[in-house]
Amino acid sequence: MTFNTYEDATQWLFNQLPVFQNQGAVAFKPGLDRIRALCSILGNPQSAFPAIHVGGTNGKGSLSHMLAAVLQAHGFKTGLYTSPHLVDFRERIRIDGRMISKEEVLEFVNGYERMEAVEPTFFELGVAMALDHFARHRVDIAIVEVGMGGRLDATAVVESVLTVVTNIGLDHTQYLGETRPLIAAEKAAIARSGVPMVLGEPDNDILPVFERICGTTGAPLYVPTVEAPAFTTDLLGAYQKKNLRTLQEVLLHLPFNLDEQKTRNALQHVARLTGLRGRWEILKQSPLLITDTAHNAEGIREVMPQLLRLPARKRRIVWGMVSDKPAETIAKLLPHDAVYYLCTPNVPRGLKVETLHADWPHADKRWFSSVAEACAQALIDADDADVVYVGGSTFVVAELLSMDVFS
Repeated sequence: MTFNTYEDATQWLFNQLPVFQNQGAVAFKPGLDRIRALCSILGNPQSAFPAIHVGGTNGKGSLSHMLAAVLQAHGFKTGLYTSPHLVDFRERIRIDGRMISKEEVLEFVNGYERMEAVEPTFFELGVAMALDHFARHRVDIAIVEVGMGGRLDATAVVESVLTVVTNIGLDHTQYLGETRPLIAAEKAAIARSGVPMVLGEPDNDILPVFERICGTTGAPLYVPTVEAPAFTTDLLGAYQKKNLRTLQEVLLHLPFNLDEQKTRNALQHVARLTGLRGRWEILKQSPLLITDTAHNAEGIREVMPQLLRLPARKRRIVWGMVSDKPAETIAKLLPHDAVYYLCTPNVPRGLKVETLHADWPHADKRWFSSVAEACAQALIDADDADVVYVGGSTFVVAELLSMDVFS
């Protein structure tokens, strides 16, 4: 099996390997045996560099990009692995903000024959590709974002010098547990003996879980001790203040000496330095067009107040979801007086728009056969005093950003 182009190789990846983002439970194969086998075949690249392992329910992607920007600004050759991607698979694997090249992805996939017997998932092969890429390019440090949970996530093979859990919310409950303490136990399990762990948003439900697991593991546990962060960022979401508060604590426990002014400057250019997109991203001014990847109840609770604070004659919301999220619960968190343009993201997990529309509790609603059609109609209907918000799923945001006018 040999591919001639990057496009052919990535199409094969998506079509032949189990992809959780697209398929859900069918593709969920927890456990570390397969990723360890892949790493062994590749010469154990995870041992070639130190890693900062970042988990949590919300904010872990933003925090990872902020941290990458800071380390890049200090001259460290910085690997960054995040998931899922929005437009291009290569977004998942970056060094100093630059995506892995198409040629390197093609070369890796063309070597799949030696890994085939492992029967990896799409996610596991992507993690292995990232670790191999970072090792080949001799990064000084890699920031590796957990995919789901932590205990059995493929990223758990990294050799951490610091672990971070941003927060704990009720997401992926069918895989991680029905309660926040159960989910906390899965995510806290990225703790390693002697390696500092930062818990960004502790509370009475989850702090005892982290204290118990870190105590048993021998990992020093730290929580933020300041209410207001001392830093600001170019990332516009109001929820980034919580991520900055976590980051401020993280910076205290890095095995590096950092310059405060370089740190401040880096945080004003996170999007440019790292390529981060889809976090309260403003795509158009008249009418104001905003998109955000918040896709669970906790994330929506953070985003909606900011949307409601914006002056608007009318709020027009383009909304689609995946089928394993509690649509009725989340719908109640959205403004009742907005105009809704309902749609289905173009993935197998997408919640059918007919179902979404039938159960949607807000009166002013229409449904469309695609994200593109819903967005187009919202912009046609809007005047310059309106606000158009696009969200509900990472995949809805991805389709928006894939449109030529916004790519």
